[in-house]
Amino acid sequence: MRLDKFLTGAMVGTRKEVVSYVQGGLVKVNGEIIKEAFAKVDNEKDIIEYNSEIIKNNKKVYYIFNKPKGCITARSDEFHTTVFDYFKQEDMKGVFHVGRLDKDTEGLLILTNDGNLNHDIMYPEKHIEKTYFFWALGSLDEEKKRILETGISIGEGETLTKPAKIRILKSGTYGEFKNQEELMTSYTMYSQHPDQSVLSGYLTISEGRKHQVKRMLKASGCYVVYLKRTAIGGLMLDENLKPGQYKSLEENEIKNLIF
Repeated sequence: MRLDKFLTGAMVGTRKEVVSYVQGGLVKVNGEIIKEAFAKVDNEKDIIEYNSEIIKNNKKVYYIFNKPKGCITARSDEFHTTVFDYFKQEDMKGVFHVGRLDKDTEGLLILTNDGNLNHDIMYPEKHIEKTYFFWALGSLDEEKKRILETGISIGEGETLTKPAKIRILKSGTYGEFKNQEELMTSYTMYSQHPDQSVLSGYLTISEGRKHQVKRMLKASGCYVVYLKRTAIGGLMLDENLKPGQYKSLEENEIKNLIF
């Protein structure tokens, strides 16, 4: 294994940071200072130190979590429930969330201590797709869908979004779909306006700008009232997981994240 990959996986720092540590003479292998970040090491036999502290080859953990609405994607917070508050039975030292979901967004969130997996999922050039289910106020004609799929402006000074995929499931009026649970519990202001246009569907993107799905649909004239991430790469949210529940990922599920 490469030294920089070992240190990144052991949560010593990001790839850029661990390269700096190695080049700065802060890393020893079997008592010898190594300044080549790409040096090969045996993570089972070699004694690897950073800043005079032995770095253990920690067991990697991978969790899929069905994030409920109302909690924030953070380790701790004085005022709000966080995603880590749902893992009180687990040793979460060194574990972090891969990306984040807004407070009012539900769905699939990965938590792990594998820095390399985090890099593979979040690195823009990897083009890992994330799929979201939404309910929105408004409507989309074929031209608006084409613009969403080819690239849309969502902010002054920003480049167009990368090509996306959109699939509309339902389109009509609030009066027609007011009994849909996600729509009914997320937005009731229009209960007295049954002619308000609404639609639901899936939007798949391969980048992760702040509030990107909401901003893309807003730029198309739609206002998102419910949002749930349903997939990352080839990994689908397990519908048997209720909001607030989690499970460990199997090896084949981990591979589905990036292949």
